[in-house]
Order: sequence, then C-alpha cells, then structure tokens
Amino acid sequence: MNEKLDRLLSHLETFLPKPLDEAQWKSSTAFRWRRRDSIFGSIGFLQPVKHVADISYEDLQHIDRQRDAIKENTRNFVQKKPANNILLTGARGTGKSSLIKASLHAFAKDGLRLVEVEKEHLADLADITDLLADRPERFVVFCDDLSFEEGESGYKAMKSALDGSISAQVDNILIYATSNRRHLLPEYMKDNQTYHHDDDGEIHPGEVVEEKISLSERFGLWLSFYPPKQDEYLAIVAHWLRHFGLSDVQIEAARSEALVWALERGSRSGRVAWQFAKHWTGTHA
Repeated sequence: MNEKLDRLLSHLETFLPKPLDEAQWKSSTAFRWRRRDSIFGSIGFLQPVKHVADISYEDLQHIDRQRDAIKENTRNFVQKKPANNILLTGARGTGKSSLIKASLHAFAKDGLRLVEVEKEHLADLADITDLLADRPERFVVFCDDLSFEEGESGYKAMKSALDGSISAQVDNILIYATSNRRHLLPEYMKDNQTYHHDDDGEIHPGEVVEEKISLSERFGLWLSFYPPKQDEYLAIVAHWLRHFGLSDVQIEAARSEALVWALERGSRSGRVAWQFAKHWTGTHA
C-alpha cells in the first residue's frame, strides 16, 4: 500500500512546478513570477530569466535626475541601508523600465536580484514575499506598466505589500513600479464632485479622490518622466548610432531622417530613438 502511495505521489509531483534549487538561485539575476494550471488548481512559481536585458545607466540619456535618484536608492538598498519603494510615472518610452533594468545591471554583482510580476499576479505578492524573505539576496519586485481599474484584486494586494499589512515590510524586498498614470487608477470628471470646502474656502478632496491617490502615496519615492526636447532626442539617436559603430559623418546624415521618424510616430522618446537607430543602422551600415 505504501509503495502504491509513493508511486502516486511521485506521479502527481510531475504536475507541479519544481522549486528553484540553490544552483538556480545563485546563477540567475532575474526571475519572473508565473502561474501554471494543474490538477491542484493554478500554482505560482518563480522562473529564472535566461536572457537578461543588458542595458547600463550610461545608455540612458537626458534623464540624469531620475537616474541618479534610482541609483542612489538602489545602492542604499544593496548596502542594507534604508531605501524606498519607487513609482516611476510619465510618458511612454522615456526610460522608466529601462532604468530599473539598468539598476540590475549595475548592482547584480552586489547581490541585487529582479523579480518581474505581472499585474494579474499581484494578488500573489504575499506568497512571493514569503518565498524571498529568507534569502540572502536583495530583491526588487518589478511591476511594469502598472494601472488598475476600480475593484481589481491586485490593487489591495499592492497596498498591503507597500504599507498596509499586519506583517512588517521585509528588509530584503523593495517594489519598483512603472505607470503612465500618476495615481494608478482612472480619474473621472465626476470625482471632482466629491471635493468639499471649509467656511474659509479651503478645498479638501473627497473619499473617492483620497482612495485613488492612497496607493501612489505609499511609494516613498516618485520619479516623473517627460518626452525629450528635439535636441535631446537627436542626442539619444546619436548615442545609439555610435553604439552600433556608425561614424560621426553617418550620424550627422541621419539627423533629418530621425526627425521624420519621430514625426511619423507622433512622439519623441528614447524608445523611438532606439528603434530609429536600429532601422538606420540596418539600412545604411
């Protein structure tokens, strides 16, 4: 009977994700939180990232203030000094997620690790925290392009993880999130109706507005990003063209095409500059 039970348990284990062994913990610098459907239901697990983005702080141009702030905060974190959770907000393609990846590139040798968690899995944050809390490494939980609709389960999980749970915040985990929305929730004209004012005319936000800003306020550090000016955009293009081995003469010849490229896409950003540089290099190098 025991032998049959052992065979059954062994067979059932094949349907379960295997936990990371010590070699995987030590050889990997980045992980993704995944969920897999099984006969036991949906089960979450960490999956090592085989090919980690190789981008450095030096590759990110004209966001010096934001770069210095996240660099200092991350250095404090890996040195076990007090550090803040960070919310990076602003225009698309301006380097928000790239700065977080560059932080991993800069501090992985000091024990920093990155765990990417998609929005639909944020309800698992407590389980992820339990899994990472006893590790010696320092973990940044990375939530990219974060925004919520009203009533989503991940919203409350994020609030608790930041500063609302009965559990103390874990020393070796920070949350870095990027979003195009400053307050992470949609804002409507009708929300203004909840404002009220005192007899002296001072205006106070109502409960609806207070709730919508309460999550973003739990991040200790806010970094805002804006589209680059034209000369800054061209400098970013030149950086990437030089990265691909083009000469100064070739870079100068690409200026007008780089502006047309941005115009056709309706925006200037670091991402647009990177895409143009790849196109131009592939066509003209």
